[in-house]
Amino acid sequence: MSVTIPSLGMNAVPMVSNPLGIAVVGCGYWGTNYVRIFHELVESRLVAVCDGRADRLREVGSRFPGVQLSAKVDKVAEHPDVDAVVVCTEATMHYDVTRRLLAAGKHVLVEKPLTTTTADAQKLIALAESKSAVLMVGHTFVFNAGIQKVKEYVQMSSGRVYYLYARRTNLGPIRHDVNALWDLAPHDIAIFNYLLDSVPEWVSAVGGKVLRNCRDDVGFISLGYPGNIIGHVHVSWADPDKAREVVIVTSDRRIAFNDLNGLEQVRVFEKGVSTVAEEPLNYGEFRFEIRDGDIISPRIKPTEPLKNQCRHFLECVRRGKRPISSGIEGCDVVRVLEAVNRSIEYNGQKVEVEKDDSYAHGSIASAVR
Repeated sequence: MSVTIPSLGMNAVPMVSNPLGIAVVGCGYWGTNYVRIFHELVESRLVAVCDGRADRLREVGSRFPGVQLSAKVDKVAEHPDVDAVVVCTEATMHYDVTRRLLAAGKHVLVEKPLTTTTADAQKLIALAESKSAVLMVGHTFVFNAGIQKVKEYVQMSSGRVYYLYARRTNLGPIRHDVNALWDLAPHDIAIFNYLLDSVPEWVSAVGGKVLRNCRDDVGFISLGYPGNIIGHVHVSWADPDKAREVVIVTSDRRIAFNDLNGLEQVRVFEKGVSTVAEEPLNYGEFRFEIRDGDIISPRIKPTEPLKNQCRHFLECVRRGKRPISSGIEGCDVVRVLEAVNRSIEYNGQKVEVEKDDSYAHGSIASAVR
């Protein structure tokens, strides 16, 4: 399999005479990180912050004096100095807030998941196209230097990818708008899609309400990718062992990513097993070749993934480029999650991921008018 790793320009710090005006809508824990980063970057100027909670606005105002504060999204949409907006609201509000900002001609970076339905995601993509606006989704791990190193090794591999698995667990935080699968699994689905440069064809999923919550707080997802590649994702709000792990197994190596291991974020085991191109011993029994090699811990240059993502967003706005995690990639993840919902309803039955070829044929805009 051949994949291409696009240049993210993560280490370049451009000299800009006219920084882009940025606003952040939604100022919880994650939104505050965006406020900090866009305030620090020389390529941007933090103009406004919007949140419906007065206490959050007061806190932002005390930390970042000079930033305009508002409780109304329309004020941000109408602001002449705001070029682009980050949407960090609850997931169920993403569509409405993003739609209003795109309609006003703003470029938008919206946190994952892009929306909670495929139909809404398609409408946002079409609206962004009609406004010549950049629509990007916050698939932050795509901008993680460790995940990019994993993709380099996948690209270098001469073997065949067998399967991938990921574990993303912790004690909360428990969301009130979506379940644990919609909260956590978008990260790993986006990572798998990025590493394989493809989208699953089917899913099988089960969820559980172990905390007796009204939403599933634990889930297990199997994903079937083209070429008979299997993916598996385990997510939980109820596991005291915090984990952020991704493993990809090929015929010639095992590549492991552990986001919590600062010393060895990526480990490559140059070991594998594959069938030998010879006549089988008998029916159903093949010859196998076992490869044994070194264990490598490549050097990963320390960078902040969220800052890398923000810089990429600014670069795409300035140059009119399609983001690596564009609305299309965001919609792909939503399509998979909708299939996950259906599979859970059918007690884990294998469910096809609905295909969407409209991107390639340029028919989304006309389809949703």
